[in-house]
Amino acid sequence: MTYEDLKAALRVFGLGERATLQEIKTRYRDLAKRHHPDCGDREDTEEIYRVNEANRVILEYVESYRYCFSEREYLEQNPEEQLRRRFMADPLWGKG
Repeated sequence: MTYEDLKAALRVFGLGERATLQEIKTRYRDLAKRHHPDCGDREDTEEIYRVNEANRVILEYVESYRYCFSEREYLEQNPEEQLRRRFMADPLWGKG
């Protein structure tokens, strides 16, 4: 898998650079329902193959992802913690 493959898969899913696993799964279910030959548009049977291939590429990336547990990454993922740390000691905003 190349980065271009991953970007193409994200375009099929309509996802940006960041998505949770739940968002990926929900988007796959929605697309599979819409494009499945038994439920959706029976004219475009190739689309379900594109959706399934995109799902395979995204899941391959997610399963091999090395999670970063650095403080910088944690604060980026949790901006409320960054704000709490920044303003908690402030007598006006924090608890003094």
